[in-house]
Amino acid sequence: MKKRYALPILILILIPGLTLAQARWTLEQCIDHAWKNNLKIKQQEISVEQNENNLTQAKLNFAPSVRASLSHSMNWGRSVNVQDLEIIENKLSQSTSASASAAINLFEGMVKHNDIKSKNVVLEISKKEVDRIKNDISIEITRSFLQILLSKEVLNTAIESQNSVKQQVDRTKKLVDAGSLAYSALLEIEAQLASESVQVVNASNQLSTAKLNLAQLLDLEDVYNFEIDEKPIDIPLSDLSPSSVEEMYHTSQDLPQIQSSILNIKNSDLQLAIARGRAFPSISFSAGYGTYYADSRDQSFFDQFNENKNPSLSFGLSIPIFNNYQVRTSIKNAKLGVRSAQIEHKSRQQMLYKEIQQANNDALSYLQRYLASQKSVDAMKESFRYVQEKFDLGVVNAIDYTVAKTNLFRAQSELIQSKYQYMFQVKILDFYKGLPISL
Repeated sequence: MKKRYALPILILILIPGLTLAQARWTLEQCIDHAWKNNLKIKQQEISVEQNENNLTQAKLNFAPSVRASLSHSMNWGRSVNVQDLEIIENKLSQSTSASASAAINLFEGMVKHNDIKSKNVVLEISKKEVDRIKNDISIEITRSFLQILLSKEVLNTAIESQNSVKQQVDRTKKLVDAGSLAYSALLEIEAQLASESVQVVNASNQLSTAKLNLAQLLDLEDVYNFEIDEKPIDIPLSDLSPSSVEEMYHTSQDLPQIQSSILNIKNSDLQLAIARGRAFPSISFSAGYGTYYADSRDQSFFDQFNENKNPSLSFGLSIPIFNNYQVRTSIKNAKLGVRSAQIEHKSRQQMLYKEIQQANNDALSYLQRYLASQKSVDAMKESFRYVQEKFDLGVVNAIDYTVAKTNLFRAQSELIQSKYQYMFQVKILDFYKGLPISL
């Protein structure tokens, strides 16, 4: 009975592992996984939480500060009786005092109000930084994902080319054995087969490297069973006119790096307001209550605490007159901070515009290269077909066949590379248009 159930149990144990090993990742799944597990994103999310704490603390700074104290003292030697002012010699005397106080700043140049606004802006900046990192990772994953697809197509092309040469080797062997061709023809075609094998190995290594790069981007532990979803990809013939650059630039103003620079300007304005606020007088209010007990008096502890109570109220006005020009220097530096933030914003806008121009130009170049490569492949296929027919008839030698075969493979590889380079640039342009990255 045990043997009858052993095989089903083994199958049930292995099925989850086989399913996991055969799981194929789509581009969207790769990006989603990276957003949830990337350490840079998690690190920045901690910064967001810290800024949330700083904002909460800035709000709590409006609450009054409250203090309480309780002390008990014991004295030996000479002391004074507080009841009749009699000097006491060499006697232990004890006293207990308690106090409580509260203080609050009523006005201090709107420093705390502006500090809350500044902390809120800094929080938004940190959130934009999370979005920026996510965008950068998405683009890098898309590049690696397309690189895998490219490498697979190159590998398949290399294998097809190798199989074609293998057929020619088998045919040449038969012709050499029959005496129709010289033995040198077989050596030449076998040399071409060896070259094709090298191409297959190189393409296979490039595929393994591309898969490893993407798996490492995703921080996967099992990189050897990692596979991506290979669905057919249509080549979009997008509108790549120079006029579309302005539209993409307008749309891309919502990107995190631009919004972050706008928030930086706002925060620098708030820092200037805070620096100016410190030049204003500040008004404070405080209230206190205290009492004490001394054993030199005949009254009980609680009676003394009740009689000796000492409540107080006070208002304070602090006027900054001279503080070594620290406030003036802070205001000057804050003004420079505003100018620096404005320049940084313009710099990011210029950089973004140049990036969009370059991406659009690269997409147009790769599209032209792709279309030209298509024509080149068609021409090379026809040329190779002609050479192959001549080679089969014995009109051309193996060297001519090898040259034609090599030229065809190069043209096919060029077509595949231009295809995926163009596809990547299209995805970059979609990103600038505000569209989600997907295949």
